[in-house]
Amino acid sequence: MNAPTATLPVVVIGAGPTGLAAAAHLADRGLEPLVLEAGPSAGSAVREWSHVRLFSTWAEVVDPAAEKLLAPTGWMKPDGATYPTGGDWAQRYLQPLADVLGDRVRFGARVTGVSRLGRDRVVDADRERQPFTVRLVNAEGTEERITARAVIDASGTWATPGPVGGDGLPALGEPTAADRISYRVPDLRDDAVRARYAGRRTAVVGSGASAFTALAQLSDLATDAPGTHAVWVLRRGISGSTFGGGEADQLPARGALGLAAKAAVDEGHADAVTGFRTDAIERDADGRLVLVAEDGRRLDPVDEVVVLTGFRPDLSFVSELRLGLDERLQAPVELAPLIDPNVHSCGTVYPHGVGELSHPEKDVYFVGMKSYGRAPTFLAMTGYEQVRSIAAALAGDHEAAARVELTLPETGVCGGAGLFDEPEAALSDGGGCCATPGALTVGVGAPAASGGC
Repeated sequence: MNAPTATLPVVVIGAGPTGLAAAAHLADRGLEPLVLEAGPSAGSAVREWSHVRLFSTWAEVVDPAAEKLLAPTGWMKPDGATYPTGGDWAQRYLQPLADVLGDRVRFGARVTGVSRLGRDRVVDADRERQPFTVRLVNAEGTEERITARAVIDASGTWATPGPVGGDGLPALGEPTAADRISYRVPDLRDDAVRARYAGRRTAVVGSGASAFTALAQLSDLATDAPGTHAVWVLRRGISGSTFGGGEADQLPARGALGLAAKAAVDEGHADAVTGFRTDAIERDADGRLVLVAEDGRRLDPVDEVVVLTGFRPDLSFVSELRLGLDERLQAPVELAPLIDPNVHSCGTVYPHGVGELSHPEKDVYFVGMKSYGRAPTFLAMTGYEQVRSIAAALAGDHEAAARVELTLPETGVCGGAGLFDEPEAALSDGGGCCATPGALTVGVGAPAASGGC
């Protein structure tokens, strides 16, 4: 039970962008990674939004340690100034990276539990000397146990989207209306999906980049399919910051997303409903869906509902670990104040690493989207900096672990969510502490409808 842990691998959960970057950094430090991925291929979650274009360029979504690992294989780095889709990212970068890592990545390996070997979360005695035990189920359905010296959870939040209910719970009637509800940006390139939304009314619930993307794509569809209309359901009011940073955003494509959403409203392809916190979903006599708010307001019937209210971490398989999580965001307690949308959202999250990501349970880390818990606006380069720092710490290079090697772009949006929660807030070209979008020209060399990291 007291077997030395130095020879054991560092288990990385998830073969997405941050998980594979973690493996590259660990390997570069002479540590042995073992990546466990539930899906059948690298970037399984990313492939599910393969149709969505990122608002970061290739230069911002390729990790330096991963590039170093790929270079000897003849891999050609894409043009750094261009914007990949999720499919591009998975096929041209993530899969080649997994391939070069070889047996260090296992697919069809779903992690079901993590603990200390022989110790549940209650037991103190000799705890930190025990290796971690990672339980998993293989694609064939067989169980397996792996011991590890450390665990880096990069499993993301894609599998656990938020519900439409304004109180964080599914709205009454939400489960029974599942046939008309999607929790993803629709892939309108697919003929069957396109037919589902063409010529119909769709409620889009949410206020972030994914909602902007859906609105822009439905607006484009409306030009080809008369009768297509979106109802944009916002829990907040509309202010100068509702549509993001616009031209003030240092990521031009991210700013363009908000401008495209504003254009959809201004051009009549979408109506905005503000201060609407959904309490129930009902069906009318024709089988269409009616959203009902907490205050009793009822929207006109819609044919489809696209729920894009964010994501939340799955903590079920780490419940035997001693985690220090913020009670609101479910993010590490040292990181939470930096990313809390109740307080700010202005690109003020400075790069962070092992110090902000540590838990009471030594050598356990949440990275990537999972590290943000329920907070939005995560960038791929943030995850790369996280795992660079963690790998350095695990290798004993504490100076490098504490060093900051990244500058994050600002959003062009300032202020906490509390500033945006007044339904009566008027849309204007002024106010706030950052520039608001004044023109609806979508571009600056960036794609009109993009999303993701």
